[in-house]
Amino acid sequence: MDYALILTLLTLVTGVLWLLERFWLRRRGHEGQGKAGEEGGSHWLASIASLFPILLLVLVFRSFLFEPFKIPSGSMIPTLQIGDFIVVNKFSYGLRLPVLNTRIIELGDPERGDVMVFRFPEDERINYIKRVVGLPGDTITYRNKVLFVNGEPVEQEVIGPWMGEGLNRNPPGRQPIQRLEFLGEDPHTIMIFPDQPDRGTRTWTVPEAHFFVLGDNRDQSLDSRSWNFVPEANLVGRATRIWMHWDCARGCVVWSRIGDKIH
Repeated sequence: MDYALILTLLTLVTGVLWLLERFWLRRRGHEGQGKAGEEGGSHWLASIASLFPILLLVLVFRSFLFEPFKIPSGSMIPTLQIGDFIVVNKFSYGLRLPVLNTRIIELGDPERGDVMVFRFPEDERINYIKRVVGLPGDTITYRNKVLFVNGEPVEQEVIGPWMGEGLNRNPPGRQPIQRLEFLGEDPHTIMIFPDQPDRGTRTWTVPEAHFFVLGDNRDQSLDSRSWNFVPEANLVGRATRIWMHWDCARGCVVWSRIGDKIH
């Protein structure tokens, strides 16, 4: 469901009704031309029109400032887990018109290491979240479960086994390993399944106005290794913080994750 389109349409409809009620029906009422039936209709119209300021505020906030998202899959474990609700900064990569997604003000571009939300290139009705590892012009290689950027391997350190809890518990019989990966300004944790065969060595050159993205759960992620690049026009924003984690296998609200910065 395209919530941006629905919200925009509702805002436009209530905005027209607000203008109609404010500048036409009110004037008719002041001139004493309204009849009983018209007054009832005017009251109904005024009630709907009163929603316009609220919808406009929500539209502006959601389109240009921040938007909440829910993490539905484990492709970004351990950084983001199933049940996380996150806040996405919509102005990190420039202000865009709602629905049209046209950038009208340039404020910044993705950097290596950003956790980014974007519209899936193969079905733009779906939002995806992955980590940016390749910028325009970069050469990206993935070999033996190690990322290479412009021919240089990205440093990794083994942390230890990933156990997981609740919805994010280890798959039965699997023993994934956490590694610390040093990409961008802040290191982040990735997950590797040593028992899962490597996908083989492949190399990509990122075109202009495109980005190469990977999931932190490297062996369980559908990402640029499968469908190539994210166009600049598909960017939604940068994930910043977790504002809620809901997992009823762990008591429903998991307070320890609330407020965590995403890096």
